[in-house]
Amino acid sequence: MKTTAALILLAFTLLYVPTAQADTFGGGANQFAIEFVPIGDPDNPDDNTGNPDPAGKVEYAYRMGKYEISRDMVTKANNEEGSLGITLQDMTSFGGNGANRSATGVTWLETARFVNWLNTSQGHQAAYNFDNSNNFQLWASTDAWQTGGENLFRHKDAYYFLPSMDEWYKAAYYDASSSTYFNFPTGSDAAPTPVSGGTTAGTAVYGHPGLQGPADITNAGGLSPYGVMGLGGNVFEWEETELHLVNNTPLFFRGLRGGSWDSVSGVLAASDRSINGSPTIEDFIIDFRVASIPEPSTGLLGVLGMLGLMQRRRRSS
Repeated sequence: MKTTAALILLAFTLLYVPTAQADTFGGGANQFAIEFVPIGDPDNPDDNTGNPDPAGKVEYAYRMGKYEISRDMVTKANNEEGSLGITLQDMTSFGGNGANRSATGVTWLETARFVNWLNTSQGHQAAYNFDNSNNFQLWASTDAWQTGGENLFRHKDAYYFLPSMDEWYKAAYYDASSSTYFNFPTGSDAAPTPVSGGTTAGTAVYGHPGLQGPADITNAGGLSPYGVMGLGGNVFEWEETELHLVNNTPLFFRGLRGGSWDSVSGVLAASDRSINGSPTIEDFIIDFRVASIPEPSTGLLGVLGMLGLMQRRRRSS
């Protein structure tokens, strides 16, 4: 195995070019794409200045959705499946219900069902365990994803999943070029410039009246150092991870990150992690994004990620 791995790494070293990739789901009028950004630099250091402490270390490569999930994506997934049972907040009073607006008003449990459909519609293992009555359950430890401790929420063979606390934190605040963490997800320790929309570097959608509502997901401010949009402001985002970081209680509070269009700047910072994230709550300021394992076609990043995944799955078997 070690010899094979070394040969694979050598073969791909000169081919690696990190690029965003779009995965396509559904068909016909219900087809949509999710663009993913590669998050490399496996085994990066932890951050000891944010919340929680430590945070941000991820031992493997993965991909993070470049944008939040849109209303159109949820609507098309509902239509394609027949019904996933996902209901969206009526945003008429908060800037409107445009198709490219954030999919607000989704519970954590609804986001998990959406992610499961992404997996099963592509022939992959479902990430989250729901019984025949649609009650969320833990996976057995032999099936669970290992991230330095058992993650009984996520199946070890899932291809798409909600980002864990560490996966979200790294994509937002870590700068691999300097091996440092920033306090805001725009590559700076200074608060981003508040805007109502746009893609200018160093900006975020926050600090506005509640009735204004979020921007379109592709117009939600500047990018993180890895190239992910809207990790600060626009809408809060669900973490996969429980508030107390153990992932062993199906209906315990989940982490919420990033702030929304009506937040103050401190809510966007690495030091802020919301404490009121009941997995059954529906709120007009909450959306989510999807993460994934790396595509083998991303070259060295994908190979490193896949080898890391293989090692973890062997240890959990």
